[in-house]
Amino acid sequence: MLTPEQMVASQKANMETLYGLTAKAFEGMEKLVELNLQATKAALNESAQHAQAVLSVKDAQELIALQASLFQPMAEKAAAYSRHLYDIASGTTAEFGKAFEGKVAEGQAQFAALVDNAAKNAPAGSETAVAMMKSAVAAASNAFESVQKAVKQASDVAEANFNAVATSATNAAKNAGAAAKKAAR
Repeated sequence: MLTPEQMVASQKANMETLYGLTAKAFEGMEKLVELNLQATKAALNESAQHAQAVLSVKDAQELIALQASLFQPMAEKAAAYSRHLYDIASGTTAEFGKAFEGKVAEGQAQFAALVDNAAKNAPAGSETAVAMMKSAVAAASNAFESVQKAVKQASDVAEANFNAVATSATNAAKNAGAAAKKAAR
């Protein structure tokens, strides 16, 4: 059984974990707000510059060339924004995952200690039940590790797919920009 001191220590550790996760969540939000502010400022500046450039255009061909020159940078900026957004989200999620894994490992260790303590104090003849309980604990631990590995693999695949899509979009924009420039000539 847990003593009052152990319960207080457990509650204190849980509160520290909660405060730590809350701080990480706020950190992620701060990064997101900062990213959006930077993107908005950049978009406003670029809009003003583009408007000035459009106003100084002398003919339709120059306007088409100007528009074509915007495709590639816009795609690259969109890909960079998406990458930053993904990095913020994955970093924050990783912090939460680490905390969860730590708590699960702590809970597993406490449960294993409880089972060991029960095994030491079990009456004679209960060895089979104790062995079954230890086997169940080991199976649960293995299952959790398998789930962790599957989630990690899925995350890796998702990140690879994200990178492939971003690269593909950037390349498509480059090709479209080059084609538009050729057409303008």
